Amino acid sequence: MSEIHYRIVEHDGGWAYKVDDVYSETFATHDDALAAARDAAARQELGGETEGIVFQTADGKWHREVARGDDRPHADVDDTDVPSGQ
Repeated sequence: MSEIHYRIVEHDGGWAYKVDDVYSETFATHDDALAAARDAAARQELGGETEGIVFQTADGKWHREVARGDDRPHADVDDTDVPSGQ
């Protein structure tokens, strides 16, 4: 099973959650970003329908696959980088 890690970080004058190098929108408070990350992580684990998907890789090639609706990653939220006092 693959894993996705959402990390809470300070970003653009507020707070955001981040997956790898991709940031969410900026939230005014740490708690708002944490709630949004928890919601995103929970939705990431929801099953769905098996469907065909088409996507392009970084090298410009297109791929077709069947994505199983029950093949969902484990997702968690890392909130350990918060400065003290937040």
